Amino acid sequence: MDIAALSIMMSQSQLAQNVSIAVADLAMEQQQANMKQMTELLTQATPAPHPTLGKTIDISI
Repeated sequence: MDIAALSIMMSQSQLAQNVSIAVADLAMEQQQANMKQMTELLTQATPAPHPTLGKTIDISI
């Protein structure tokens, strides 16, 4: 294998790796934004009432 072909192959490999890292970085940023939105929605939501609250009375004499 000659030096020029090896150089081209190494350059293409480096480019593919850089593109892969950039795509992973974009996906990670998107997931962080989604988690931030979900956290904000959960903090704004009112809690659901307890399903049995106020339905029974415990009286002992």
